[in-house]
Amino acid sequence: MTFSLDSPLTDAVGATAAKKLDRAFGMQTVGEMLAHYPRRYADPAELTPISNLPVGETVTIVAEVLSSSARGMRNRSGAMTDVIISDGQGRVSLTFFAKNLRQAEWRAGELYRGRRGMFSGKVGEYRDVIQFAHPQYELFDDAESAQAKAEDQASRPLPIYPATSAVSSQQFRELVESLLPKLSDVPDPVPQEIRAKEKLLDARTALIQVHRPQTKNDIDPAVRTLRMHEALVLQTALFQQRDAVRALTAVSRPAAAGGLLERFDATLPYTLTPDQQSVGAQVASDLAGERPMNRLVQGEVGSGKTLVALRGMLQVAESGGQSALIAPTEVLAAQHLRSITKLLGPKLAPEVMPTLLTGQMPAAERRKAALRVASGQALIVVGTHALLGEKTTFAELGLVVVDEQHRFGVEQREALRAKGTSPHALVMTATPIPRTVAMTVFGDLDTSVIRTMPAGRAGIQSFVAPLAEHPAWFQRVWDRAAEEVAQGHQVFAVCAAIDTTKKTDAAGEEGAALLPTEEGATGPRWGVVQLDEALQTHPTVGKLRRAVLHGKMPSDQKDAVMQAFARGEIDVLIATTVIEVGVDVPNASTMIILDADRFGVSQLHQLRGRVGRGAVPGLCLLVTEAEEGSLARERVEAVAATLDGFALAEVDLELRGEGDVLGSTQSGVRSSLRLLRVVKDSKLIARARELAEKILEADPSLTEHPGLRDVIARRVTEEDRAALAKN
Repeated sequence: MTFSLDSPLTDAVGATAAKKLDRAFGMQTVGEMLAHYPRRYADPAELTPISNLPVGETVTIVAEVLSSSARGMRNRSGAMTDVIISDGQGRVSLTFFAKNLRQAEWRAGELYRGRRGMFSGKVGEYRDVIQFAHPQYELFDDAESAQAKAEDQASRPLPIYPATSAVSSQQFRELVESLLPKLSDVPDPVPQEIRAKEKLLDARTALIQVHRPQTKNDIDPAVRTLRMHEALVLQTALFQQRDAVRALTAVSRPAAAGGLLERFDATLPYTLTPDQQSVGAQVASDLAGERPMNRLVQGEVGSGKTLVALRGMLQVAESGGQSALIAPTEVLAAQHLRSITKLLGPKLAPEVMPTLLTGQMPAAERRKAALRVASGQALIVVGTHALLGEKTTFAELGLVVVDEQHRFGVEQREALRAKGTSPHALVMTATPIPRTVAMTVFGDLDTSVIRTMPAGRAGIQSFVAPLAEHPAWFQRVWDRAAEEVAQGHQVFAVCAAIDTTKKTDAAGEEGAALLPTEEGATGPRWGVVQLDEALQTHPTVGKLRRAVLHGKMPSDQKDAVMQAFARGEIDVLIATTVIEVGVDVPNASTMIILDADRFGVSQLHQLRGRVGRGAVPGLCLLVTEAEEGSLARERVEAVAATLDGFALAEVDLELRGEGDVLGSTQSGVRSSLRLLRVVKDSKLIARARELAEKILEADPSLTEHPGLRDVIARRVTEEDRAALAKN
């Protein structure tokens, strides 16, 4: 009997094993199982004598069990199994942790005296004894089997798989090896002519070689082929997503002579920057077209993206269309409303009636706002993602502007289409995106970049306060803050948590991803609560007007604090990253970031952009306890060294890796991104993008490319497509 990639695992490996795989990895088909690739290979050369084991390295040894025992933990719940193995030249201690004594005893029973096998793990040392903690192992059934497997291992790399307590690497490898001979034809996403030109393996051979390489030389061609598969499938899906939007019909909304946009431009007290003009022209052209705009606008912090978006909203309003501006937080939504109202001025604002609509507004106020939106009276609507809920009705929604963290996803587009329109979409981000990431994640959008900054900005100076070498500088940081306030300016102080005494807050506000310290600690030193308490006793800052701001405060309280700060009624605002994006207080001169090493490069750059936005020179103090020469310190110093966000984005990618930069996006398309690495495989991704575009130009429905069509259907679900269209 043979099995295809779509065959259920219950048929291919049996009901018991299939149930384990489903629970451990969510696998249900042969294809899903074979897409669980080895994370590394134990090389034949890694069969190292115990007497020569290098501490700190991962090795594989063949050895015999001398003893095994199970015991409960002394000071906490759980149990452990202690095993001693030997290869005749030396001994290694193995330690396995278990939830209870029963599990530990089961492990001891499996690893009985005289049992031989291959053991793979990271070499450690405890009290002068060489040990492996929770190693992978594969036991031999008998002496002949041991000899045969050892000989086989001497010439064949051993795949080591991501495993769980329920399914070990050895168990998974045995299931895969029993399955491979029964594998039928595998749909190949790469056409034969491209495969030959790119020197790729066919899909079935690539799968077999990645899971069961006969030599070390089999691995790279298989991995390269499967990476190209992933890249081609991803890029084709992105182009399909783009083309699906382009196939829709949108209401053409050209600007009219003497209309709202022209009148607005006439009131501006400054000239648009060259980039604002060129990007504005692209947006205006898109809006005048008969297919929906689907554009990403990248721009440095303070480069004027909101102004570009507002001009687009006014162009839509000229024909009676409404625009919805979706912001990631209520604080930012309220800030946007105030900024837009101020930009429009007393004459234009009443005509378009900018309206705030969020989920946490008082019921009566929300009903009043919802009525203005439903009637079409409000032509510009600002709110959080709750704007797209079923209860919100638009009279004629023509444009959706998405600011920062959220992108206009498939589900949201469908929800809005159901409201009676096929709206244009404009996505803004102040986080410069490296070309490789943009190509991989935002490939379905037309992209514009605003690099030039508006005139009149005083600029920002950035400095690192390295407390590891100069602990006394902590005091100087606050003296400097007091000096700025004495000059009539205001100060932001940002912490990585709300309250470090509470576990839920110590790892970051509302699930925000914080980077671990070099020592692996999970909590930052300073929270908003702790800093506010500490500053109460400071001889100068303690006498200043202070306030706190974080995401768990009630909506009206957050807004009141921000407005008071904007009016100059607060000298020092102690906040979490809730102020990271879009908060605009020109009189704020200083940004102090505590535990700066806990933030990513791009986030530090965003936070820094909150100051130096007007005629007041900006000062950013990056306070860190990270040691000199550490990766954490490198991140902070990289930010202090340049104000070029695009350069920092590349640094961020190099220092942190694409997993952190892509964030949840990568996990959202986990079924199609297994081996692909954005940085390492940038050339391959670019090549795949060229191939995908040519394939779809010649064969939009993929009728002549059934292999590619089948793989996309299998790997890229509707959920994945939604993830591709989100940030």
